[in-house]
Amino acid sequence: MLAFLKSDSPPGARRPGKQLRIAIAGNPNSGKTTVFNAITGSRQHVGNYPGVTVEKKTGFCRWGDHELEVVDLPGIYSLTPHSDEEVVARNVLFDEKPDAVIAVIDACSVERNLYLAIQLKELGVPLVLCFNMIDAARSRGYQFELDKLSRRLDAPVVATVGHKEFGISELLDATVNLATASDGRRSLQVNYGHEVEAAIGEVSATLQARDGQLTDVQRRWISLKLVERDEEIRRRIENPQVLEVADRNADRLARLYGEAPEIIIAEGRYNLISALYREAVRGPALERRTKTDRIDAVVTHRYLGIPLFLGLMYLIFQFTFTLGEPVMGWIEAGFGRLGLAVGSFWGVANSALKSLLVDGVIGGVGGVLVFLPNIALLFLAISLLESSGYMARAAFIMDRLMNKVGLHGKSFIPMLIGFGCSVPAIMATRTLDNRRDRLTTMFVIPLISCSARLPIYLLIIPAFFPQRWQAPMLWLVYLIGILLALASAKLLRKAVFKGETSAFLMELPPYKVPTMKAAVLQMWERARLFLKKAGTMILGMSILMWALSSFPRVQPDARSQQRDPSLAAAQQIEHSIAGRAGRLMGPVLAPMGFDWRIGTALIGAFVAKEVFVAQMGIVYSLGEADENSDTLRDKLRRDYTPLVAFCIMLFTLISSPCMATVAIMRRESNSWRWAMAQFWGLTGLAFVLTVLVYQVGSRLGLG
Repeated sequence: MLAFLKSDSPPGARRPGKQLRIAIAGNPNSGKTTVFNAITGSRQHVGNYPGVTVEKKTGFCRWGDHELEVVDLPGIYSLTPHSDEEVVARNVLFDEKPDAVIAVIDACSVERNLYLAIQLKELGVPLVLCFNMIDAARSRGYQFELDKLSRRLDAPVVATVGHKEFGISELLDATVNLATASDGRRSLQVNYGHEVEAAIGEVSATLQARDGQLTDVQRRWISLKLVERDEEIRRRIENPQVLEVADRNADRLARLYGEAPEIIIAEGRYNLISALYREAVRGPALERRTKTDRIDAVVTHRYLGIPLFLGLMYLIFQFTFTLGEPVMGWIEAGFGRLGLAVGSFWGVANSALKSLLVDGVIGGVGGVLVFLPNIALLFLAISLLESSGYMARAAFIMDRLMNKVGLHGKSFIPMLIGFGCSVPAIMATRTLDNRRDRLTTMFVIPLISCSARLPIYLLIIPAFFPQRWQAPMLWLVYLIGILLALASAKLLRKAVFKGETSAFLMELPPYKVPTMKAAVLQMWERARLFLKKAGTMILGMSILMWALSSFPRVQPDARSQQRDPSLAAAQQIEHSIAGRAGRLMGPVLAPMGFDWRIGTALIGAFVAKEVFVAQMGIVYSLGEADENSDTLRDKLRRDYTPLVAFCIMLFTLISSPCMATVAIMRRESNSWRWAMAQFWGLTGLAFVLTVLVYQVGSRLGLG
């Protein structure tokens, strides 16, 4: 009857050898991922669950005689699914049948966090309660009788401080002991009152008559979900009679209580939680104004909040430039020496293979990898802000502004992810409640500067602007993208996606000192994805663009080549496929101040924005054998003005998203029409604004 409840292995069955699978569940901001990092360290793998875009984190840990496979479930508040995260978390508990589940509870918010734990106990999973951030709770005046709570819930309870790794050993001991115990799967049966229990009983009896394979715990839990009108469970029920009995009882409860059955059942759980809280927890005698309250009074201030946020982003960009520049120089010098070493094998011979390796592979990939320090530092700064609790405030702050453009603060989260990459940002719009909000947010996400555009900015800004203007210029480009995204969202909600804006609801977690270990792990995971992209797609595109720039090959004039090798290279590129395509685009590019070289690089940028840098390097370096030749920045400075440089950044900021973004837009919107509308709409907007900036700037003498 329910495929996801069927399994060849019965509940609690041991896996081969001494391997155990442990799941970690908990509310967002409960410290769940910190506990996961403390258990697994660097032995982690990050991917997506099959068929959805929800992130899956798996780690491994050796504890005693057991090898633990630890799964960090998505942060959820309930097992009643209203999002992909909740569906995934619930299905993992059934399909993968973990040997034990660690429920991480924020010790400062016990009542709210226990709601998920109660549902897990009702489900019958082997449960260990992890009271995390116990030090912060005790400093606020909370006192706990964890032994009493353990007896009442019939589950081990362990106090931890995840970021200090306090209590982690005790947590692992309790988890392994429970996972290997024969009676580990002990359920909790909440008494919901006579009427609700009668409804559950009638549905359960009908289920038993139709499917005798279900255990008592499974049958009660399914009956409870059907009375709650859980759509995910209803879709899995094959027998219409069971649904009919469930609907009849749900309707009866709604008439009797004047509320939806889901609310009645939730009240029953909270009544139990209140009783448990009174028995096992004593709160502070007086409600004190916490440090979080004092900080929020400033950072979420009606007038100070947004300027502080923008100032913080400026400091992040300054931090990125200052610390990243020396490391970039080392990497650039290293790739330069590698290119010379590889090229020396051919002497002065001008072979296609030499050009491929030196200019296509080493020059192309090296031209992108040189920006890895800046990208890693940017990711590190964002990770620290996320773990500190500030990013949730950023969404709250931006809600006031985004509400004016027809969106709300929840839409700001995917847009924030867009600073990393537009593809996961568009996927993250699944958390939005209605299709209008999703489509509007998806349309404007490419206007947020992703990390793939950062190499373009990092190439151009130091080449054309003095040191004191570099951070302000980068900040200005990012700010333009944000303002354009907001303005575009307003226009789309007025003209295309009309309708009421849904309500905004988001939890503001308490501030905490971020752990460098967790931030570095997140930074490395994101930087690793960039490295993987550079080593695969960018390498392939560099070779492809080298081929487009190298064929058909022409025989340069011998005297011209001796006099100026770069002239021979220019002749080759001019007659190549890419050069001819760039020249064909000339009349269109001219009003923006662009030439065929920029046009050629823009062709590669459609595949991946960062390929623009590699292609510009190939365009300028192909055929150059002079080891004293100028750097790419020197050549750009020689051929273009600061106004043209700014227009390049402006156009690549606004114009058509990369190929991967177009593909994910089509999949998430389920329509090529929306994907093409985004592609041509952004390209047209980029052209109009760039022409306007260049023409006005030229007439003002800025060029």
